[in-house]
Amino acid sequence: MTSYPINMVGAKPLSDREAAPLRKELREAAQQFEAVLLRQMLASARSTDFGGNDLFGGESDDTFREMRDARFAEVTAQSGQLGFATAIEKQLARFLPQGND
Repeated sequence: MTSYPINMVGAKPLSDREAAPLRKELREAAQQFEAVLLRQMLASARSTDFGGNDLFGGESDDTFREMRDARFAEVTAQSGQLGFATAIEKQLARFLPQGND
């Protein structure tokens, strides 16, 4: 993780160029958090047993399903379709140093 200077009271605000890496990291972290949340939601939904017999189920199917769900969660989070990452980013951006325009 990269260390950035903290914008303290009375300190010179960061320029847009200096603040851009912080905003990029925040966006990526928010997308990763959304992907984790989606993977947990999918895992929880799949753990529900409706009493059906899985004729072809097995450990390899479970592994494939987990991999597919993980990729689906990543793609969905990066696309911004659900908006969780955007909401998280907006909330946390308040704590980032404000750039000079």
